[in-house]
Amino acid sequence: QVQLVESGGGLVQAGGSLRLSCAASGRSLSTYTMGWFCQAPGKEREFVAAVSWGLGRTDYSDSVKGRFTISRDRARNTVYLQMNSLKPEDTAVYYCAVSSKYIATIYQDYSYWGQGTQVTVSS
Repeated sequence: QVQLVESGGGLVQAGGSLRLSCAASGRSLSTYTMGWFCQAPGKEREFVAAVSWGLGRTDYSDSVKGRFTISRDRARNTVYLQMNSLKPEDTAVYYCAVSSKYIATIYQDYSYWGQGTQVTVSS
């Protein structure tokens, strides 16, 4: 079992930055992938970024590539999502999640989810 707690969401103007954090507890994450997803009202949950816990390999959706950076701090059992050059279309609830599949990009491959944190980008 893995417990995930996100933080760092909020309201920011377009072009601004936010850093989301996700603290994990429970079983060892050494063989897992940590991912971030977002879900806007009326839309499906979408992949944002993922990082492998062991080697730190990353993957991003095309819409955030070059603007967002995912990283992990193994000593703190925490994964981060640095969000720069934010756009109004980035507005959504952001969830972190854990998958046993290497660099998973679809939400069905993720087993554990946090409660989500709201990100709102004003124009």
